[in-house]
Amino acid sequence: MNLDYSKYADGLVPAIVQDAKTSKVLMLGFVNEEALKVTQETGKATFYSRSQKKIWTKGETSGNFLMVTEVLSDCDNDTLLIKANPIGPTCHKGPDTCFKEENKSGFSLEYLETVIEQRLSESPEKSYTRRLFDKGINKIAQKVGEEAVEIVIEAKDNDDDLFINEAADLMFHYLLLLKAKGFKLKDVIKTLEGRHK
Repeated sequence: MNLDYSKYADGLVPAIVQDAKTSKVLMLGFVNEEALKVTQETGKATFYSRSQKKIWTKGETSGNFLMVTEVLSDCDNDTLLIKANPIGPTCHKGPDTCFKEENKSGFSLEYLETVIEQRLSESPEKSYTRRLFDKGINKIAQKVGEEAVEIVIEAKDNDDDLFINEAADLMFHYLLLLKAKGFKLKDVIKTLEGRHK
């Protein structure tokens, strides 16, 4: 991506942030080369604050990060479109978007992936996800195996609540295992789509 920062006197390129699931516009920010690099390296939308004259990651104070799924430049390479999954409201004044629009997409597995990303940025003392991730691939795979056995056991009984809860546990740990292996749910879906054809 070769952005043309020279088109603007301050060297900052506008960046439109859009919800990856709902396509709602969440906010407008500005980036320089450093902010874009941090965004690409961390997966968290990062901008240049014109008022504070420094790089800042959205959510670094509030915890309401924008977990980036894709970064696109326009046809003139002078504007960015950042697609992201928001964790919490985007606007610092409280609304879902900086344009005071409601942005409710509901819970999804893609959103759960962003929650896992956020938990991995927390300390091991605070986050079960971080603690398990730090134990490595063998422990995560073992946990997936344990949850798989538990769902099989509950499937043979008649307690629907226990069965659904075990299914949720399995799904969570399965997504964590994908993350540990460097994959996302979209990679699995792509493989399934290939098989479907």
